[in-house]
Amino acid sequence: MNTEPAAVGTLRGGLRLDDPGELAVLFDKRLCHGLLDAAGVPVPPSPTSGGAVPVRGWSDVRALLREHAMPRAFVKLAHGSSASGVLAVETAGPGRVRATTSVEIAPDGRLYNSLRVRRYTDERDVAAVVDRLAPDGLHVERWVPKASVEGRAADLRVLVVAGRATHAVVRTSRSPMTNLHLGGRRGDLSAVTDAVGGRWGELLGVCERAAACFPGTLCVGVDLLPVTGWRRFAVGEVNAFGDLLPRLTGLPGGGAEGLDTYGAQIAAVRDGRFAPRPSPAVPPYVTAGGRQGRSAPQPPPTPDTGISTSNRTPHAPTT
Repeated sequence: MNTEPAAVGTLRGGLRLDDPGELAVLFDKRLCHGLLDAAGVPVPPSPTSGGAVPVRGWSDVRALLREHAMPRAFVKLAHGSSASGVLAVETAGPGRVRATTSVEIAPDGRLYNSLRVRRYTDERDVAAVVDRLAPDGLHVERWVPKASVEGRAADLRVLVVAGRATHAVVRTSRSPMTNLHLGGRRGDLSAVTDAVGGRWGELLGVCERAAACFPGTLCVGVDLLPVTGWRRFAVGEVNAFGDLLPRLTGLPGGGAEGLDTYGAQIAAVRDGRFAPRPSPAVPPYVTAGGRQGRSAPQPPPTPDTGISTSNRTPHAPTT
């Protein structure tokens, strides 16, 4: 029996659409940020990029914000999704803190996801949340001032399929989190293309450069942060499963006109445009069964002391 590992992206009788090693990076915001930064993709400055700096609690976050002159920052669960455990933190001297988050502190001290974004202004509350989440791993990055659409902060989720930006949705909000399940709403894409003007191709190019860091993965959803004035762009996150964009068809000239996000992926596989190859930036690994493949360094196991997933309200996907 042949025991040699299959080539990257191939399976016996099938085609692997997501490289396991790349998924490991995509599901660690610290590793993903470091990989994008090393590839020259614009990202918000981050002291935890690459995962070299441990964050053990609120005192570490406070120290990092002070050391890196970051009075406004996002603190994120390293392996979180759908804005779970994300805090948009603003500081203005000792004891003056405001955190905007979907984390709810119950009377018994337990943490829950909530569909209502709330603000904490007592530093003891902020510290309690961060200290509780820290054992699961935290990523800290500078809060990029976003451009606006109709008076609401805006960013974009851009789907890249087989290397091409095929779909885009504008997400707007009056809070720092634009996730649609947290009160954000879809914005007018034509208003964004008008505001961007001749930089639209540059905008899509940034997303495609981010996706190119994961050549063994068919499809990624890139969260693109347009800086105030629509003159610069930064990649906030790259999502392994960011294709849940209902009722959205392909961008003009993107090769997926008339197709939804799933139809675009099927078309890319059928016509041979997806040719997976290993990422040179993802180190090799050996599975427990001894088969060789590719993966990213994994953090040590941590206790499950973070946000409960038994929400008071249903946990919705980021769309």
